[in-house]
Amino acid sequence: MKQGTPVRVRVHAGARKEALVEQGGTLEVWVREKAERNAANERARALVGRHLGVPTKAVRLISGHHRERKVFEVLY
Repeated sequence: MKQGTPVRVRVHAGARKEALVEQGGTLEVWVREKAERNAANERARALVGRHLGVPTKAVRLISGHHRERKVFEVLY
């Protein structure tokens, strides 16, 4: 299995508008989905992939499943 690059992300679920901002080595992501049934995590995963120019399947949540602060692994 290939090792990826860790990306720190702070997810704000239930936002009115979707947005993604890079701040000091962390990505701040606002998603419309609520933090229920993994919906916000999946949408954040897709937005991180789009921002980094990789397919969604190349982004994997490795830490922070039930927290606002998460770490995604990105396979380039």
